[in-house]
Amino acid sequence: MGRDLRPKGKQERREGVKLFLKGEKSFLPNHPLVKRPYPPGVHGPAGTRRRQSGFGVRLREKQKAKRMYRLLERQFHKYYVMASRQAGDTSENFLQFLELRLDNIVYRLGFAASRDQARQLVNHGHITVNGKKIDIPSYQVKVGEEISVKSSYLGKKYWQEVLPKLEKTETPGWLALEPKQPSGKLTTKPKKDELPGPFDVQLIMEFYSR
Repeated sequence: MGRDLRPKGKQERREGVKLFLKGEKSFLPNHPLVKRPYPPGVHGPAGTRRRQSGFGVRLREKQKAKRMYRLLERQFHKYYVMASRQAGDTSENFLQFLELRLDNIVYRLGFAASRDQARQLVNHGHITVNGKKIDIPSYQVKVGEEISVKSSYLGKKYWQEVLPKLEKTETPGWLALEPKQPSGKLTTKPKKDELPGPFDVQLIMEFYSR
């Protein structure tokens, strides 16, 4: 699956909100959005953000979510199609497809500082699901499945630095973390009201259903 390799700082400036694409650097006072709180490009500093049409507002909400979850349009839209075919609230189904990706779960558990880093860990075989190595970032984690770090990698410098931090990691209520293992388990599917984000999912639904 392709990736958006454009500078993360510019992507966040375009959306006008922090999407936490830069891991721990997202909290530094010299973050690009803090230093230059206007869109990138020659017209960015000229004034405030322009008034947007209804289409433009919905487009920007979609772009925020797409960039936050580090997906390209084809896969992002695919999740909407899948969500709309399921029974229940389409917007909640859609968010669940995004949140239950293995790379996102790895990020939520604190094993990685960003979703890009989480995807790399999965691609490189560091993560197991119920004891079996899964190297597909888009794998949909099921309720009850255990996500662990492959034991042969725990001696690596990266994990030696991450493990002490897991004791202080706060995870969402639908995940259970065992920092000493280290492992985590999906205890239940997240509800829409448990997934506050910098975007309005209802506007995304309206964008795709137009």
